[in-house]
Amino acid sequence: MRIVIAEDLALLRDGLARLLRDNDFDVVAEVADADALVHAVLREQPDLAIVDIRLPPTFRDEGLRAALELRRTASETAILILSQYVEHTYAAELLAQAGAGGVGYLLKDRVLDTGDFVDAVRRVADGGTALDPEVVSQLLGTRGNQRLDVLTPRELEVLSLMAEGRSNAAIADALVLTVGAVEKHIAGIFQKLNLPPSESDHRRVLAVLAYLQER
Repeated sequence: MRIVIAEDLALLRDGLARLLRDNDFDVVAEVADADALVHAVLREQPDLAIVDIRLPPTFRDEGLRAALELRRTASETAILILSQYVEHTYAAELLAQAGAGGVGYLLKDRVLDTGDFVDAVRRVADGGTALDPEVVSQLLGTRGNQRLDVLTPRELEVLSLMAEGRSNAAIADALVLTVGAVEKHIAGIFQKLNLPPSESDHRRVLAVLAYLQER
């Protein structure tokens, strides 16, 4: 897999590149600002761009705006956002652009768990989703309100793991359930939230999160 990294902190950028190369990824460009990111992606046509939200010159939302532009101009490139904080508007905008391919939103401290981070990189590059558990927790905790009251505690656990981009088998492992039991919980979630089941894990996650963001 070919990857472009956009991160203004040289130490973190170099560390990410080294980690990815050690895990057999091909880092084809390392850049420090949004303009360079757009040029690198259009030139290299990578499988994935890893993007910091806050890039020079203002360190506000340059990275996000560049990522959204790339969703329009280079939709074959998946986007994995890295942020220091949970920023609800940015997460919502990213999810709204997710139909064209893989997306992810991780907090930077997740990079310290190298195994999970590498798994997330692969999942997003392959067209899936990877949302930080803290992002999911805040989205589910601040949106939906009484609508989520119809779910059982176990269904809420399953929903949270679904939103992170976990497969049914991964959810089963995490909750010590059978895959069949997970499938029944997911069917119950869709029924209670009036969302039709989908054969695509990626689309079902987006559907659930979109529903929760709109309420």
